[in-house]
Amino acid sequence: MRGAVLYAPGDVRVEERAGPVIERPSDAVIRVVASCVCGSDLWTYRGVSRPSRPVPMGHEYVGVVEEIGADVRTVAAGDTVVGSFIASDNTCEICRAGYQARCVDAVPIGSLGAQAEYLRIPLADGTLVATPGPPDDDLLPSLLAASDVLGTGWFGAVAAQAGPGRTIAVVGDGAVGLLGVLAARRLGAERIIAMSRHAPRQALAREFGATDVVAERGDDGVARVKELTGGLGAHGVIEAVGTQESMMQAIRSTRAGGHVGFVGVSHGVELPGRELFFAQVHLLGGPAPVRRFLPELIDLVWSRRIDPGRVFDRVLPLDDAAEAYRAMDERTAIKVLLRP
Repeated sequence: MRGAVLYAPGDVRVEERAGPVIERPSDAVIRVVASCVCGSDLWTYRGVSRPSRPVPMGHEYVGVVEEIGADVRTVAAGDTVVGSFIASDNTCEICRAGYQARCVDAVPIGSLGAQAEYLRIPLADGTLVATPGPPDDDLLPSLLAASDVLGTGWFGAVAAQAGPGRTIAVVGDGAVGLLGVLAARRLGAERIIAMSRHAPRQALAREFGATDVVAERGDDGVARVKELTGGLGAHGVIEAVGTQESMMQAIRSTRAGGHVGFVGVSHGVELPGRELFFAQVHLLGGPAPVRRFLPELIDLVWSRRIDPGRVFDRVLPLDDAAEAYRAMDERTAIKVLLRP
């Protein structure tokens, strides 16, 4: 089968790889109908997380089940399925508490490579959710978003305690940040401040529900949020970047007693203890438990009450994966969908 492989920073190739097979009774093999490049893939692409050997790429997927292991009960051959970027059993104590991304048996899908024609899904019963039927083609981008960026933005909004009467700020205007805006609006936030300096992303943020846009960054961005909130700061902030600056901007934009949902993959972030002590904010984040939200998100997409697939502003064939990475690295695309 064809699949994307990263050989070195900036060097993505689509080449023949061995096709997946059932390895355990809890596995399923799917034919991938849509995958994509994630902002978190760019850390490896840029060499921040340097691979020691060629590695398969991709962790977001919509597919059709080709084969199931003997123990799989919740999906069947022919089902269209969406799954989390981390496979989970969905039965351990951690999963039952709603944190499936930290399942005791967790398997990162990125280690298997979803930017490919076929993909093995470990722990299929706890990872995959079937759609009500074969989806219309125009729903595929939104279903694909549910596999990671929508679920991650949703987790950020939940962690930031988005809800009626609350003001939520969003640091980051990538796909996760933009869908954090959508999630905050869907959860009932009264005011949503999107922090973005890029006109097309600002426009999409407003369409997703942002009431205000702040172009300033760092301390200037914090000051602007404080100005918009009577000097107090937002009730909750979604941090969707993962840098030192973005994390401190999020914490400093949050009022005392408020909540920070940090879902950007952290690189080089160190929190000053004394400032954190006196900030008196709640912090919750990390890899999103997408499986917790998938049934609800699929229902919202299927019934066309939300359209998160609009974050995909470019579609390319799988063989052009290298171009997809370049476009996202250079920020000429928000998110690129790949069709095998």
